[in-house]
This record gives sequence, structure tokens and C-alpha cells, in this order.
Amino acid sequence: METKILIVDDSITDQVIISNMLHEFDVLRAKNGVDAMKIIDSNLDIDLIILDLNMPVMNGFQVLERLKSDDKYSKIRVIILTNYDEIDNEIKGLELGAVDYIRKPVNIQSLQIRIAIHLKLKYIQKKIEQDNLLLDAMVAAKTKELVATRDITIHALVGLLEVRNFESFNHTMRTQLMMMKLCKHLQTKEKYKEIMSDDYIKELVTTTPLHDIGKVGIPDATLLKPGKLTSDEFEIMKKHVDFGVNALQNELTDSENVPSFINTAIEIIKYHHEKFDGSGYPQGLKGANIPLPGRLMAIIDVFDALISKRVYKAAFGYIESIEIIKASIGSHFDPEIGEAFLEIIDEIQVLTSEYMQ
Repeated sequence: METKILIVDDSITDQVIISNMLHEFDVLRAKNGVDAMKIIDSNLDIDLIILDLNMPVMNGFQVLERLKSDDKYSKIRVIILTNYDEIDNEIKGLELGAVDYIRKPVNIQSLQIRIAIHLKLKYIQKKIEQDNLLLDAMVAAKTKELVATRDITIHALVGLLEVRNFESFNHTMRTQLMMMKLCKHLQTKEKYKEIMSDDYIKELVTTTPLHDIGKVGIPDATLLKPGKLTSDEFEIMKKHVDFGVNALQNELTDSENVPSFINTAIEIIKYHHEKFDGSGYPQGLKGANIPLPGRLMAIIDVFDALISKRVYKAAFGYIESIEIIKASIGSHFDPEIGEAFLEIIDEIQVLTSEYMQ
């Protein structure tokens, strides 16, 4: 494509002189800023503008301000024309976005060198932009591939529990829906609006099904026992937390560059049985020392356990389950998260009822 240059000068003589100097280019001409902007708006593919600063109607400074005000002009380079005694104008023009200046009377060799330099710079800039677009496309494709691999892996792991008839597809759907609803609600609150970015919420929801993945390592006699566990059996059951954490950590080859979703999954697995008052396991953490994913998963997991039929118990009704949650706020559950959960309990009831066994 032929290089397009716009000459803006109220002197017809100067226009003609400069046009003749640039005969090998596609040259457009304007006698003032108003005419120049009309031509520019009709020719956004202009490569370079040679702009006189001192013009009637709309001067060069005003043109520069207009060009600077809108990103659609950002790829157009401007060389300003000044007289030898206009150093202040040169500085002002450069501050307004001009890339270079040349003084009148115009020297043909100087002008041609400057134009060649800036066209070369523009070509390099365009090449970099094209390379960046290609790189972005490659990164996006690779990211999509990694996300697909992650999701397949998560579904496969959760499937191990489903095969053992411990956790059903419906349980996965309920807990993910509750996590999404709770996080989106917290996102509206001042304390959590920055923490709860859309990307972080997506990570939390995606990794929620992994919270009990370590139970694949628990013997059937304990895992599927249709009654209350003995103290020894409960100690065995508690090991599912370490089993789950180790399963993820053992797959890491570089401990310094752990994908963020792995960290999120580990925090959900490791801390969802901690209690706000410090009476939980495995570490007996208390209050805000329990990472946020664990505090979120704790109330979601307990509520789902209450409203669901399990091998060791019948399902509680919604009203009774809500009362149990209320009574446990401040002891088992983070008060702020607990209150937020109760604020959307009607919506949660609707969501979970669609996926009850």
C-alpha cells in the first residue's frame, strides 16, 4: 500500500514546494486545521502529517489536541513545521504529541531523511503490533487448552468419588452453584469486592468439587458406613484432607510456579473442615487465619450435608438446616460469610432444590 502523507499549511506555495519534494508518495493537502480534520476523518490510514503550527481558522496546536483526544488517530505520526525563532512552539508541539519538527524554509534532504526515519519506525511499530496479536492468539489457544485439561482432570478426579457412590453429580452441582451465588453476593460488599474478582470466583467455583477428593483414599468400611463413626474411624476419615492435599502437591514439578487454581484447590481441600473458633481440623486454625476458600467451603459443605440424604443419616428440612447454620455462626462459620449466606438463603434454596437426589 502506498504511503499516504497529509500536508497542512495555509501557504499554498509551501504546500506545492513540499508536495513536489514528496512526489513518490500519495500526498493530500489542506490549508487549515478544519480542512485537515475533515481529510483525516476520511483517511484514517494516513501515515504521516506535516503540520504547520501558525494557521488561521484552526491552528496546528488545536489539530494536535484533537488528534491526542481520540485513540482512532493514535497511529498517525505528525511532524510540525516551525520557523527558526519558534523554539517554544517546537517544545509545545512535541508535548502535544508531535514526533518531530522541521524548520522553514524546508530543506528537502532533511525532510526526506526525517520522513524515512518515521516511516521506518511506524513499520516497526506495526510489525510489533502484528507479532503481539499473533502471540496473544497463541497464548489464548494455549490457555484454552490448559483450562480444558484442568477441567477434564477435575471431572476425572471427582468421577472417582462418584464411582464409589459417595458423592453424586448432584452434590457437585449444588456446591458449585452455592459457591457461585455466595461469591457473587460477597462481590457486592465493600470488604470483598476487590478480592472477589471474576477470575477468582471462577477458580473457586471450578475447584469446589475437589474439596473431598482425598476420600478416595478412605476404606469403604469407613467411608460408606451406614451409621455413626467410632473415634478411631473418625481419625481415619479426617485423613482425607491430607490425602487430597498430597494428591495435588505431588503433581507439582515446580513449587515456585504453582498455577493459582492449584493453590485455590489446595486451600479449599485443606481448610474446609477448620472452624472459626479454632475447634476444627486438621490444624485447628482460628478466625481469619483460615484462608478464605476454606471459610467459604465450610458453610457450603455443611449446608449441603444437612439438606442431603447420606448413608449415615436422613436429610434435614430446609428450615431446620437454616436454624443449624444460624446457631453455628461465630463458632463453626465466619460471621460475615455466615450472614452473607443467610442473606441469599432463599436463592440458595431454589438453586439446590433443582439438584436434589
